[in-house]
Parts: sequence; C-alpha cells; structure tokens
Amino acid sequence: MTEPVQHARLRPLADPAHLPALKPAYVHASPAIGLGPLDPPPRILLLYGSLRERSYSRLAVEEAARLLQHFGCETRIFDPFDLPLPDQFAGDDHPAVHELREHSLWSEGQVWCSPERHGQITGIMKTQIDHLPLAYKGLRPTQGRTLAVMQVSAGSQSFNSVNSLRVLGRWMRMFTIPNQSSVAKAYEEFDEAGRMKPSSYYDRIVDVVEELVRFTVLMRPHADQLVDRYSERVDQDRPVHAAAEILGSA
Repeated sequence: MTEPVQHARLRPLADPAHLPALKPAYVHASPAIGLGPLDPPPRILLLYGSLRERSYSRLAVEEAARLLQHFGCETRIFDPFDLPLPDQFAGDDHPAVHELREHSLWSEGQVWCSPERHGQITGIMKTQIDHLPLAYKGLRPTQGRTLAVMQVSAGSQSFNSVNSLRVLGRWMRMFTIPNQSSVAKAYEEFDEAGRMKPSSYYDRIVDVVEELVRFTVLMRPHADQLVDRYSERVDQDRPVHAAAEILGSA
C-alpha cells in the first residue's frame, strides 16, 4: 500500500485575515456569486520562484493567498526549498516532487509568481513547472485548471516573466486569466513585516485574485467537457459513447 504524501512543504500563512492594504468599501465579499457553485471552496495552489529569506515573489503570493481566503477559497503555498532538478533522480522519485504533484492534482486553479532574472523567470520557477507532467499515472496535474500569473522586479516594470508564464500555462493546457500583475521595484512595496503597502500594484493583485476566483468558479461545472479531446479519446481507445457519459449527454 502506498504511503500518503506528507505535506512537509506547505508554507504557513501568517495573519491570513489581516488585510491592511485592502479598502473594504470597494470589495465584493463573494466576487464569483452567481457564476457557479461556491461549495466546496475553490482550491488554489500558489507557486513562487525564489529561495531568498526575504523573497518578494513569496511575499506577493502570500498577499494573493490572503485575498483568496478572504474570497472563500482554500489555498496551499508550496515551498520548493528542497525540490531537485528534473531528471536528477531516476523517475523524479523524490518526496518534494511527489508532494508538488499531489498539490497540483488537488488544485482547481493556480497562481504562479516569479521574479524576473536576466529578463526571464527564475530556474526555481521553471523547475517547479517542469516537474508537473501533462499526464501522470492516468491523471493530468494541470490540464483544465485556471491560472493567474504574476511577477516581481528589482527595477522598472517589466512583463517578460508574466509573458513567459503565459506561454508555459498554455503549454500545460491551463486556462490563463486575462489579468496579470507585475510589481516594479518590489523592495519598495513591502514593509519590514513583509506586508504589501497600499499602492496601485496591490490593487492590481486584488484584481487578479478576483478574476481568478470568478473564472475558477465559472469553469468548475464544465471542467471535464472543456478538456475532452479527440486525440486523447483515440489514444485511450475511448469511443464517443464513453466520452458522452463524461459530458453528461449520453
């Protein structure tokens, strides 16, 4: 019997209900109301791309997670501190890889946030994505899930990382939402406690999170139908009459 994966790499979220930069008078308590079922809570996995002790991509992801919880979602933040390189272990047989894939399978939507380094996403960010196969033990860890992309920069505002993350999201067969966040001079945007200051950059993260919740709830009743593909039915020897049962239109 396979031992259950221990969640040793989920980061705790400090002060999840404390949102000092949010203006309550302008917030929809339930931004996805009327778009689909809200129960159970949407499940969102958040990935970040830096191992620094004061990682601005992690701090931005934590702000997003607090907002997601405020909007009724369940969140998990994966810590890639011991994630090996792809192919470093035979069959990628490493506890961190197994745990990352379990969290991705658990999720209905994801948030990816990378620093921009040399005009691109970081190796840590790409390594996490590279460990998420299109197919895994008959399951698909990313296909059909919603995705929000964000980046932080040390200098002026740039969109290189979010553009790369969009390409990767499409490759992983995810539905990347239209909105995105790019935080310039990130070292100026967080206080000593690691909380984001009120700013237009913070407001954009709120926009992104609202939109992610809406699209995730909107799509969840139709997820199976939206990712049902002819080529996969052929590969799996699954004729249309079997697919019709999945689509609910037999």
